[in-house]
Amino acid sequence: MSSAEIREPKYRVVADHLLALLDELGEGVAIPAERELAQRFAVSRVTVRQAVQELLVAGRLRRQGRGTVVAGPKVVQQLVLGSYTEGLSEQGRRPGRRLVRVEREPAGAELAAELGIAERDEVIRLERVLLADGHPVGLEDTRLPMARFPRLLADFDPSTSLYAYVRASGVEFESATERIETVLAAPREAMLLETNPGAPMLLLNRLSYDPEQQPIERVRSLFRGDRFSFVTTLRRPDPPTGSR
Repeated sequence: MSSAEIREPKYRVVADHLLALLDELGEGVAIPAERELAQRFAVSRVTVRQAVQELLVAGRLRRQGRGTVVAGPKVVQQLVLGSYTEGLSEQGRRPGRRLVRVEREPAGAELAAELGIAERDEVIRLERVLLADGHPVGLEDTRLPMARFPRLLADFDPSTSLYAYVRASGVEFESATERIETVLAAPREAMLLETNPGAPMLLLNRLSYDPEQQPIERVRSLFRGDRFSFVTTLRRPDPPTGSR
């Protein structure tokens, strides 16, 4: 098949036209109704729906009530071992957190092995919605060994930075292993993050260590794909010793 025979899908063409329209409308402005867009671009409403869905996934549009509006720029977070609060503040964004739950619970076998504690030892579970300029962008579920942070439940303010609290407790973060994958929002997660079930999400699973390589925390973070992105710097590794 020649390149001339490979045509861009209609909804992609409509999406390109919509992008030009979004620049004219500006952030927070509602886009025209599906029927009007179908007439404007001489396509079916199904095609318009596909184009709008693509721009929703890309984060250029967002749902608001029953309508669809132009989205603002995504939150861009450096992929480093650091504080969510500091990362957003450096961008001029206003970080915040909304407590979902905080409780004590016994560690299962897998969690105990990850945190270097005995099975059934108590851990603190802290689940919070992460906010950027007042809007929900992520859901963070953290487990910490109770024996290592015995005063956390009494002293920690869940609306503030846990990273800062841990450091103030005399524990330094040195390294972490992190796995990133894409998932779809479950109904509960979608409700907490004010999006639709099945919306694309970025899932991060992190295990953090201190300078002695003792585990500090296990964190499961879920971020809205339409509002959040990550950036990191890649460098060429040093060649193996003795290689040319």
